[in-house]
Amino acid sequence: MTEWKPGDLLLIGAACSVQFADERALRLRLVSVDPRPTYHGWVWLTGYVLDGKGLAVDKREVFVQQAGVRLLPAAPTPTPRPTPATGRSTPATGRSTPATGRSRQPTGQGRPAHR
Repeated sequence: MTEWKPGDLLLIGAACSVQFADERALRLRLVSVDPRPTYHGWVWLTGYVLDGKGLAVDKREVFVQQAGVRLLPAAPTPTPRPTPATGRSTPATGRSTPATGRSRQPTGQGRPAHR
């Protein structure tokens, strides 16, 4: 079996399978390793594909050769920054919250912006 654990950052490239050659290589934040037996030396991995900024862009399940998987150093996680109006931490992206759809960024005097 492998010594990988959830949260590990793995490089899935050509050494894992020809389908991941060249620009199709993935940086995968591991969620799980399927414990069921497969062909000798092969394994199913589930994880999140990371973009160049280290943000998850897709969840994938990949079938790869164990010997080809490379463990990468941990990618830095985006750090929250305090907002001037509330002093609370928010993600650096300033994206809207899922519950309200409103921006997390301050809009002035603590009132919603009306248009």
